Amino acid sequence: MTNKITVIGGSGFVGTNLCKQLSFKQQDFEIIDIKMSNQFPDKCKIGDVRDIDTLRQTITGNVIVNLAAVHRDDVRDKSEYQRTNVNGAENIASVCEEKGIEKIVFTSTVAVYGFAEPGTAEDGEINPFNEYGRTKFEAEKKLWAWQSKSQNSLLIIRPTVIFGEGNRGNVFNLLNQIASGKFLMIGKGENKKSMAYIQNVVAFLEKCITTDQKYGVYNYVDTPDMTMNDLVSQVRAKLKGRQNVGPRLPYWFGLILGKIADAVSALTGKKLPVSSIRVKKFASSTEFKSAKSTLDQFIAPFELHQAIERTLQSEFINPDPHQEIFYTE
Repeated sequence: MTNKITVIGGSGFVGTNLCKQLSFKQQDFEIIDIKMSNQFPDKCKIGDVRDIDTLRQTITGNVIVNLAAVHRDDVRDKSEYQRTNVNGAENIASVCEEKGIEKIVFTSTVAVYGFAEPGTAEDGEINPFNEYGRTKFEAEKKLWAWQSKSQNSLLIIRPTVIFGEGNRGNVFNLLNQIASGKFLMIGKGENKKSMAYIQNVVAFLEKCITTDQKYGVYNYVDTPDMTMNDLVSQVRAKLKGRQNVGPRLPYWFGLILGKIADAVSALTGKKLPVSSIRVKKFASSTEFKSAKSTLDQFIAPFELHQAIERTLQSEFINPDPHQEIFYTE
């Protein structure tokens, strides 16, 4: 049977890039989202995972890729995490059961592990520290129940921070600081940050769609992890012609500046670009292991240093003024 892919949340950053690849390979697909797709308006239907009736009316595929999520930290109504991430997953499972759809590919997050020890793999302790991580794991459990009931196919991907062309998230913010010359390295720079390049994530999602495997949970990380020194040096060499990290502050001094900024922010009510939490996050390691290569011998199409080069080329060296921009965290 020929698969028709239903990409729920397909108008976002990951979804748009996945659909570009599906279109390139002439794969039949549809997008269901609360907003229209700029790239594929003819393939897009307006639907909301919080409203099961709209899912019943719009889903016509036989493989579901669920990318819909509330994930930002600044969401004021915390119940939105529950409604979209958990209830939404439950609604999708219910519609799949009604329609006889036997496969779901679900993007979760490494946030389910919380402040994880370096090297945490898929069997790591689940200990989320925010509503995003908590509700994503609750969503996983809803889908496990659906999968185990009828021996359906369920693939769960837990990506680390995703970056790439057109994404205005944390990785872009770091690259932009370096490009502007305003970047200051804090600490020794020996800490590592796991990252995931969008085109590699898309390739892995494609593998999840096509595999005959019935069940799997995979962290998605592009390895080997780079130290902050290595990352900043690569970016400065490409953009500035200087293969070093530039100015550096001792960690203790950066932390003092962060606490001063916290006090100023508390007094003025203004959000500042520096805080003690940001300093701590910047200087900490975020490293995850991934079993991705065990899924049908998956090999990422781009190595991490190539992914950074491609992103720098697209965003800073030869930017496309018509490129669609996605604002994420």
